Amino acid sequence: MGFQFVHLESFSRKGDAHGRGTAFIFAEASRKPEASIHVANPAPPVVVYGLDVAEVEALHDAAADAARTTPKDGKPRKLRKDHKTLHTVIASHPYTMDEIRDDPAKRNEADLWEKRTIDWLRSQYGDDLKSVVRHEDESHYHIHAYVVPTDDPEMRALRHHPGVTAKRAAMAAGPIEAEDSKALSKRGDGAYKGAMRAWQESYHEVVGIPCGLARLGPRRRNLPRGEWQREKAQAKALQAALERAAVVKMKIETHIVTKKAEVETLVSTAETEAAALRAEADAAMAEAAQRLAAAKAATEAAKAAHDAAIKEQTKARGMMSFVREETARVAAQAARLQKLPSILRTVFDGWRHSKVADRIRAALESDMSALRERASSALEQAAKADAARQKAVERASSLDAALAETEAQRDALRREVARLRPPEPTPGASLGPGMKPTSGRR
Repeated sequence: MGFQFVHLESFSRKGDAHGRGTAFIFAEASRKPEASIHVANPAPPVVVYGLDVAEVEALHDAAADAARTTPKDGKPRKLRKDHKTLHTVIASHPYTMDEIRDDPAKRNEADLWEKRTIDWLRSQYGDDLKSVVRHEDESHYHIHAYVVPTDDPEMRALRHHPGVTAKRAAMAAGPIEAEDSKALSKRGDGAYKGAMRAWQESYHEVVGIPCGLARLGPRRRNLPRGEWQREKAQAKALQAALERAAVVKMKIETHIVTKKAEVETLVSTAETEAAALRAEADAAMAEAAQRLAAAKAATEAAKAAHDAAIKEQTKARGMMSFVREETARVAAQAARLQKLPSILRTVFDGWRHSKVADRIRAALESDMSALRERASSALEQAAKADAARQKAVERASSLDAALAETEAQRDALRREVARLRPPEPTPGASLGPGMKPTSGRR
């Protein structure tokens, strides 16, 4: 493998000392006979980027006619004929056209070099790069780039010349440390050479090194043939190393993309499962809350019923006490009245025919009937009170059992809610790769 060759130059419509103006450059690019006497068998150029030569020439001429400069007097003027409006770059590959036609591997290398060169040109000139063509009718494989500064109202092609731009900046800054005009001019020339060297090095880094090309040829550095062969071998080895690095880099990037997709899938799955678990836990907690509310309502109802039963039982006990007291009083009165018949019978026997006795008998009979009715009513009330007391006792026992069962259900529901509640996250803890969040269930 040889060394790189890249060259730039700017042209005006008037042309240089050799008569090479923009019209001649476009004629040479399109292989017109009057501009192609240096080529044995001229062939049309191959457009590899942008417009063809005729379109670029028409675009350039129209833009140059419309462009204006503004001198110090402030009045816009047409461009001077010697104003440089076209910038060109020539890049050549060390392989000959015969080598490329005969060897497919070398053709692939040249195609890769061409693609890298076009990418570098686009990074250098942006939208001002209008066309890149390849000439296959000369000895070596090479391409021409045509840069037209249409976005500049003054069409200053030299702004794309790094050497001229650097020298003009140095000269415009003026002398430093009391240097004379000669020293200033020398410093400007140094800036020109430095900028051109940087431009060449940029091309070498982006295109030359990946394509296995040396920075300079052997004659420029007076290298012996052996040294030059070793340098070419080193350039080729560097190219191979870069190619291997590119393959490794691609594999790494592919691996990263694959693993990133897997991680994203795992995260998405984990989030989906966590959302489902949270929804399930929320539903369970809602159901538990409803059941707990129902249990609380049942407990309150049972407590109210229990309190009512206690009141009824207390009332029944009070009634029973009253009935017992009333029964004892009636029994005492009945005992006293039971003694009256024998006494009255004696009196009645002695006074059987007495009207007083008749009245006493009638009065006593009425009192006895009333006492009998009161005793019978008291006994009935006592029986009813005892039945009511027994019923209240049974109801109170039933309510006590219901209350105990309700409290047991409430305690079970509380334990279920505590079990369903998701655990609190530990501060600073995170899920490891492949781990999934777990719910509170076991």
